[in-house]
Amino acid sequence: MKPKNEINRRKFMKNTASAAAVLSIPTFIPSSVFGANDKVRVAVLGVNGRGKNHIAGYQPLNDVEVACLCDPDDVVLQERAKDFEEKFGKKVKTEMDLRKVFDDKSIDAVSIAMPNHWHSLATIWACQAGKDVYVEKPGSHNIFEGRKMVEAAKKYDRIVQHGVQLRSSVAIQEAIQHLRDGLIGNVYMARGLVFRWRDDIGKKGTEPVPKGLDYDLWTGPAEMKPFSRDYVHYNWHWQWNYGNGDVGNQGIHETDLCMWGLDVGLPEKITAMGGKFLWDDSKETPEVLSSTYLYPKEKKIIEFEVRPWTTNAEDGASVGNIFYGDKGYMVIKGYDKYEVFLGKDKTPGPSREEGGNHYQNFIDAVRAHDKSILHGPVETAHLSSGLAHLGNIAYRTGRVINFDPKTEQIIGDEEANAMLTRKYRDPYVVPENV
Repeated sequence: MKPKNEINRRKFMKNTASAAAVLSIPTFIPSSVFGANDKVRVAVLGVNGRGKNHIAGYQPLNDVEVACLCDPDDVVLQERAKDFEEKFGKKVKTEMDLRKVFDDKSIDAVSIAMPNHWHSLATIWACQAGKDVYVEKPGSHNIFEGRKMVEAAKKYDRIVQHGVQLRSSVAIQEAIQHLRDGLIGNVYMARGLVFRWRDDIGKKGTEPVPKGLDYDLWTGPAEMKPFSRDYVHYNWHWQWNYGNGDVGNQGIHETDLCMWGLDVGLPEKITAMGGKFLWDDSKETPEVLSSTYLYPKEKKIIEFEVRPWTTNAEDGASVGNIFYGDKGYMVIKGYDKYEVFLGKDKTPGPSREEGGNHYQNFIDAVRAHDKSILHGPVETAHLSSGLAHLGNIAYRTGRVINFDPKTEQIIGDEEANAMLTRKYRDPYVVPENV
């Protein structure tokens, strides 16, 4: 008997690729969910950084209304509400506590742009409250959380879109189809690149919690630590308590595409090396990280590299992916461009640059209540985030990680296995039984 939490990764990846290649959507909207003139009412959770993009992405869409903004920092929240009124000519409801948003029956969907450590629990709570969810990458802060997200979306029959917007790019969908059709032959390796300019963030130390911030709520599921501007608001990305480093930040777009292009799920063997070589600052996560993910049964491999400072690009890609086959290679640049080079002479092949609208794709699926429409379904949140988590575990332990993709457990290493989850802080606990 197969383990309860096993998913057919190969079938999922193939189905996802096929769904992403189909750009048309059903026109039927169930009247039991939305009337012909009803707007999908969206609440944006977390409005300091990426949430600003969410607001700008939803508000112009037809039959969509950003109905509520939510953030535990009331100073940020009121600034964003003021910006909203100035830009769109109307007031918007504000809430500091996301639980009040989930209790609001007038909200149809939530769009989560909170720090990483909140993504899974907020998604699970939203599903339990009957809300559909758009959740930023990474979908999870650890592998246990990712599995619980998948279970919650299924149990409560909710639409959950992962914020890997390159899956809505027309060009990238075409690129994946080329890989499936054998344009570059047997695709045996993918390389993920995250070469981002990451500066010295200093060491700011601790201080009293600033006025307007509900720091308990901001901390949520994570361990409570004295307040510091070393992590509130943006630099939490580089602290293990809240973030996952750049492989689990920008890198999720690329881990997702590596897996999508190779048509694989989670790997069996993982290694990683790196460190902090540039700055004596408060970052805990590595500035430089090179990780390798091996699929011995499939005879495939993923290489992933994070660099923080002055560096060369690789065939013009600094944030992107490269796929290698026995007949050529493909370069993915950013979110919406690919180029192909064929044969020993690297003869230019097909290329394209064209984006898409990931928010619109989510709204289309919400209105039709049809998960098959989603370009970035909840399984991508679990798998692409899980790849990054495994790389971080290999780095933090300094050991080769042997992983069983069926049981989603690390083999023969209790310390590493404990890193698949975390100790949660009441009442912000990711439940075992969703």
